[in-house]
Amino acid sequence: MNERPVPLPYADPAFVADPFPLYRQLREEGPVRRVVVAGALEAWLVTRYDDALAALSDSRLSSDVRDASDTRLLRQLPATERASLLSNMLRSDPPDHTRLRRLVSKAFTARRVAGMRPRIQSLTDGLLDALVPAGRADLVADFALPLPVTVISELLGVPVDDRHDFQHWTDRMVRRGAEPLDPAVVDEAWRHMRAYVAGLIRAKRADPGDDLLSGLITARDEEQRLSEDELVAMVFLLLAAGYITTVNLIGGGIAMLLAHPGQLELLRSDPGLLPGAIEEFLRYDGPVSPGIARFAREDVEIAGVRVPRGATVLIGSALADRDPERFPDPDRLDLTRQDNAHLAFGHGIHYCLGAPLARLEGEIAIGTVLRRLPGLALAVRPEEIPWRPGGLRGPESLPVTFDPGDPPGGSPGGS
Repeated sequence: MNERPVPLPYADPAFVADPFPLYRQLREEGPVRRVVVAGALEAWLVTRYDDALAALSDSRLSSDVRDASDTRLLRQLPATERASLLSNMLRSDPPDHTRLRRLVSKAFTARRVAGMRPRIQSLTDGLLDALVPAGRADLVADFALPLPVTVISELLGVPVDDRHDFQHWTDRMVRRGAEPLDPAVVDEAWRHMRAYVAGLIRAKRADPGDDLLSGLITARDEEQRLSEDELVAMVFLLLAAGYITTVNLIGGGIAMLLAHPGQLELLRSDPGLLPGAIEEFLRYDGPVSPGIARFAREDVEIAGVRVPRGATVLIGSALADRDPERFPDPDRLDLTRQDNAHLAFGHGIHYCLGAPLARLEGEIAIGTVLRRLPGLALAVRPEEIPWRPGGLRGPESLPVTFDPGDPPGGSPGGS
């Protein structure tokens, strides 16, 4: 494979707003394409659905960045904290991954998630109560962001007053745009996060509650508990993954509807389409783009292309989910689409553990917005919506207008 790698131009606002024309071109050119991402880092991008599905279950492709031959990837993490930062499910392989996931699954049960519906609905209504009188809002800053942050805070037992701190630290530890992570910034944020989480763990050990963190502290697997590094890294992973992608799902889903008024009216007229609509939002423009990073443990052939040992492999879920060989008319947002086995949550042993919670939050949040904000419309043109550059995709802000209403309890000054 001798062609020159193709840069993914995250500095180009047009690409950030709509990367799919380039994704389509790359998919049409071949099943595996060399690309350049994040400050000259080279990767092998898997572009088609069947190949991406197979790659996500290929044990020769590691989740551990220490298997990468490009040492710049590891050097982006502070040397003194690398072991801690990498001690989580997302960046581990079996047998460690199997043990970690089993322990977390014991605490993160379907029953716990299902039981959160009334509380998520209450939080959603409370946020919208504050917005309704104004008739305008930024549905990211005022709604899509605080809802998942509060949900994951309460689920883990993190005091809500502290959520701004961990949100600030997380933002500095997650890549944004074309530039690589700054190890000094990551180091400072991680030290603050680690100190905070360690203190929270001490408090939960002394006085456990009915929350996920208390469950993680006491979870056992054949008499093994999470180590201190693993516990801290797991809390960070759940805090970060537990809100960033859900913010993108909620904000992105509403943005998609506002850019497709026919689909918006269809969903308003038939709220029963909402579960399927969430799946279509995830397929059409999901919260991770272009995809999921893996690292070749050995020379491996993907779709007839030889990928060398140590190479970074980007399994392009965003490209695969618009593969016309898998999804008819893939560039059309279709809330009635029936066969929607997208890869937005991954596949195989690393399938997103938080997918049920993200779906639940998305359904409640978007459904309630449509019900409670009549006349909802963008306050800017669709092409003016600012999108996050980099691997976590979603609108950075979503200015909207809607028909203002009375605050809860009646109009101001009413009896």
